[in-house]
Amino acid sequence: MNEYDSSRMKDLLGKSHLFEEVNRPEEADLILLNTCSIREKAQEKVFHQLGRWKELKKNNSQLKIGVGGCVASQEGENIIKRAPFVDFVFGPQTIHKVPSIFESVSNHKKTEIDISFPKTEKFDELPDPSVNGPSSFVSIMEGCNKYCSFCVVPHTRGHEVSRSLNGIIEEVKGLASKGVREIIFLGQNVNAYRDGKQKTKGLGLANLIRKTSLIDGIDRIRYTTSHPFEFGEDLIEVYREIPELVSHLHLPVQSGSDEILKKMRRRYNVREYLDIIAKLKEVRPGISISSDFIVGFPGETEDDFHRTIDLVNEVGFDESYSFIYSPRPNTTAINLEDSIPKEEKKRRLEFLQNSLKRIALNISRKMVGKKEKCLVIGVSKKDPGELHARSENNRVVNFNSNSQGLIGNFLDLEIVEARPNSLRGILTFQ
Repeated sequence: MNEYDSSRMKDLLGKSHLFEEVNRPEEADLILLNTCSIREKAQEKVFHQLGRWKELKKNNSQLKIGVGGCVASQEGENIIKRAPFVDFVFGPQTIHKVPSIFESVSNHKKTEIDISFPKTEKFDELPDPSVNGPSSFVSIMEGCNKYCSFCVVPHTRGHEVSRSLNGIIEEVKGLASKGVREIIFLGQNVNAYRDGKQKTKGLGLANLIRKTSLIDGIDRIRYTTSHPFEFGEDLIEVYREIPELVSHLHLPVQSGSDEILKKMRRRYNVREYLDIIAKLKEVRPGISISSDFIVGFPGETEDDFHRTIDLVNEVGFDESYSFIYSPRPNTTAINLEDSIPKEEKKRRLEFLQNSLKRIALNISRKMVGKKEKCLVIGVSKKDPGELHARSENNRVVNFNSNSQGLIGNFLDLEIVEARPNSLRGILTFQ
């Protein structure tokens, strides 16, 4: 979400003030720090970064510094108190106000804070998005109502608010007309999306995917991040119907222990999660599943942890994310007794990550010798004589080519080598 918000702020400021992105902070007239507070110590990282820019402000009195995102929403005026050289603070739901806030602080020489959750959708105020390559994010909803015991998102991004289906479709059509071939729908709980104000009556993500698949030029659809609690039959069925929807799903489970899932307030158990996976594999054989995991949650026993490892092995998760539990302000889990030693948490994380890496590498190795339909994204950052593409299961595939005209095309690449973080491929035809 932060990547999407940052991109849209750049679009906004380009339209309102003709701002262009610069390579060095020393060259900037405005510096924006867009923050995330999901992990522990995010606040201190923010203030550490701001400290690096303090001297810039001393040397350039015209420079303005703004702090946005979830840490801004969480900390509010405390940011100004600890870093008085910051000019303004804004939340995730007020990014559309950044140009006017910048204008105000420039003219009136005083700080401003706006971390509200306005009823008017910020998307109504955003200009047409710019395009940077053949793949593009599209935010379809904001916030979350689940209040998982470990998660700060409902407090920093507010309750669930969905965009109108027509507004999303028009944005996607505009992106397609500019050469975008792949759409990635975004939301804190993306499968909670509903078209319309009445959540229980509005049509959901499955309907949006069907509508999007009919747009000329859009040949691949992804979405993230989904929640197992609201993963209904309609969304499972769309995998049977819509070939443009990739055979890859990121579905966070967090733990393989029912006891821990209860403490996390996840609203499902392991059996229900596995039922979703089984149904998906039935309608879309070969689908790859990735996930999120938290280890060392308060009260997690050795048996609870091994249940997570058992789940990892049973599902065969593809490339996933795993973290040590981070106590976050305003969450209920912060009040739970946490008696697990830090070193034990590190041991469990290492064991889990090694298990996930082993499975993911085995999946990559099984792809060797097969042809994969890949979208060519751009020129390799490491080698200008190579292009990089992305497979359906979200693997980076690098291959030798100097033809930038291939960017934005789908190609059949034969996978010839599996590496820890990428694949090597060759063109099967030119």
